[in-house]
Amino acid sequence: MVKLLSKARTAGKSTALKRAPSAKTLQWELRRTGGLQILEAPALTRLRWLAHGFSTRPGGASGMPAAELQQSEKAAERVLNLGFTDWDSRERVLANRKKFFAAIGAGKMRVVALRQIHSDVVRVIRGKQIEDSANSKGALSGDALITREPGVLLVVQTADCVPILLADTRNKAVAAIHSGWRGTLARIAEKTLGQMRMEFGTDPAHVVATVGPAIGRCCYEVGEEVVQKFEARFPNAREWFEGPYEKLAAGESDPNWLPWLTMRPPGHAPPPLRAHLDLMAANRAILEVAGVPERQIFSAGLCTGCRGDLFFSYRRERATGRLVAAIGIR
Repeated sequence: MVKLLSKARTAGKSTALKRAPSAKTLQWELRRTGGLQILEAPALTRLRWLAHGFSTRPGGASGMPAAELQQSEKAAERVLNLGFTDWDSRERVLANRKKFFAAIGAGKMRVVALRQIHSDVVRVIRGKQIEDSANSKGALSGDALITREPGVLLVVQTADCVPILLADTRNKAVAAIHSGWRGTLARIAEKTLGQMRMEFGTDPAHVVATVGPAIGRCCYEVGEEVVQKFEARFPNAREWFEGPYEKLAAGESDPNWLPWLTMRPPGHAPPPLRAHLDLMAANRAILEVAGVPERQIFSAGLCTGCRGDLFFSYRRERATGRLVAAIGIR
């Protein structure tokens, strides 16, 4: 896991986010600028031809939905919601986006976003396909974007799913990927690399991959259906789960399959068995199998479910905002 060592400091300054000693050493930066906190991967920051950033919750012009405010002590909390949700106004979202894009140095870049559908669809962005993300009508559908066009910022939205940014350091091509459990099951990260190879001649050995904040194994409970699907697709799926994996994989999701032999009255049976899935670990493994060297795969390891101070989480809040992961060629 990654721990926040201290609060972000003054404007233009950054705070290191460091892995626990048991994991490979890695530092991410939480940079405060213009009232926002931008999460950055140093592996991408070192590539001067790139603009990138992962948004966080604080700052912005949006107020949380009424249902959420009733549960929160921060009734006046203003957040950086970057998605067109039912509870937020389009004007506030556009203002938030403008602020975020300026904070990552992409204020003048043309933004391309997707109508995300939890698929393995990869879209290649060329000059004629560039759309302003402020226009949600007629947007391309899919869950991954790739381009080699300068001046274009690729954007994916998340609120628990895994955001992945890729940079081909030889051919100067980039990708932004949205990978929920369905996208992970379909190996969307691997397919994105394959599409980059076909379009741009990308060799995965020359790719830097960053896995941004997402719901962690600690907070992500899944049932029999998900366990069985992963068991069928991945020979090493067991490594990504915690809990009664074998029973769920075998279809034994009922902890009390002979209820009439117990003294419990009707309606008081224990809940179905659940396991915890590590989507970030699964996507790191998929990237490695696809040819990206382990030393070039960097994970923030931050759980959106645990870190309500920094991130939105659909599982935790239901009515919540959207985070953005963005990457583009300057």
